Amino acid sequence: MAKPRVYKTEGIVLKRTPLGEADSIVTIYTPYYGKIRAVAKGVRRPRSKLGGHLEPLTRCLFVLAQGHNLDIITQAQSKETYLALRSNLWRTSCALYLAELVDQFTGEQIENQRVYEELDRVLCWMCEGRSELALRYFELRLLRHLGYQPELHECLECRTKLQPGEHVFSAAEGGVICGECGQSRPSVRRISVDALKVMRFLADGDDVSVRRLRVGPGLADEVETVLRHYINYLLERQVRSTAFLDRLRSQGEGLT
Repeated sequence: MAKPRVYKTEGIVLKRTPLGEADSIVTIYTPYYGKIRAVAKGVRRPRSKLGGHLEPLTRCLFVLAQGHNLDIITQAQSKETYLALRSNLWRTSCALYLAELVDQFTGEQIENQRVYEELDRVLCWMCEGRSELALRYFELRLLRHLGYQPELHECLECRTKLQPGEHVFSAAEGGVICGECGQSRPSVRRISVDALKVMRFLADGDDVSVRRLRVGPGLADEVETVLRHYINYLLERQVRSTAFLDRLRSQGEGLT
């Protein structure tokens, strides 16, 4: 969507980076302008009126003015702070992981309203405590909305419908290969029938049904491993915040 010289938009703050002595560059994901990087002048001064509204994981109504390189945030009003996330280190870290995913996968000023809606929906869901499942749900929905949805129903090689059995997941080819076709494939990961069913359900199920889903720890770990492998392949690097999530989990934090 083309932007006027001064424009309003709702958006979720993904991150904030210091600029000079008092300013910050704020990365915002919006429903109609996609990702925007804008300057918040003086936001790091103690008396700044913008400061409290531009924290990461805050949904705001913004007024921005177009600049030569980066747009300028002139006003911001918080609409949703996802308060329940901020009182729990594990939930906060999970939410920041989602923000990093959106930042890493999206280009600037490429509209994708569905990504925005999914991010807001899952942040609200995580306020209720279902962080582990919410991450997997968001990963699969983000991949779908950006054109990277893995093939989970047909073998990528022989194009037959996948039957119960031992299959493999190929990040390079973008989905599942049946056990027979995948026997000699390098760089593939085994995927169990139950993990495949969970991924299908998260990718295709309605919001109400997905919220009711319960998955055991072992199966949850398998789904996470497969999706992390795929995401790292697509980005050609590891998502930085996963290391911190792993550290918290090893300390017993990842229990919600």
